Amino acid sequence: MRRRIHEEEHAGELNIVPYLDIVTNLVMFMLLSMTGLVAFGVVNVSAPRIGGEAAAAGESAPRLLLTVAIARQGFYVAGAGGVLGGAADQPAVDRKQPPTIPLRADGHYDYAALTAQMLRIKERYPTETNLILSADEDVPYDVLVQTMDACREAKVPRADGGTERKPLFFDVSLSLIG
Repeated sequence: MRRRIHEEEHAGELNIVPYLDIVTNLVMFMLLSMTGLVAFGVVNVSAPRIGGEAAAAGESAPRLLLTVAIARQGFYVAGAGGVLGGAADQPAVDRKQPPTIPLRADGHYDYAALTAQMLRIKERYPTETNLILSADEDVPYDVLVQTMDACREAKVPRADGGTERKPLFFDVSLSLIG
């Protein structure tokens, strides 16, 4: 009978402590950075509701259904269910008509004029908070966000000479342009 001689391999034990330290640090770094990015990147929009609170409460007053459409020519401001009056007397967005707020002379969107229009509408409908926002497919995302900001709040002058932020239409629903 022949005996085989086995050589024992001495590879040593694998020390995984440094790898666990690196993975733990990476996980903590990613979690902390994500919470910071989430706070800066949140845009609060809501999906349209079926029925809504008005139907549940049995209100008979028509809703304004304020709509702001972003097109290449400018902003279209319309309201169905309420008469807006002034420069935004359209009941619905009609792309054959000139925009309610055209582009500025330099070709950029006029967010200040949009905020002023929203202030005028808010004065007539102080309890309304809903806004339907739609845009052409080639409108940059930055324009959509700036439009949302212009419709959500305005800086109004105070009696002491400073300014304060006044909420306008902060319940934003996104829609397709028709």
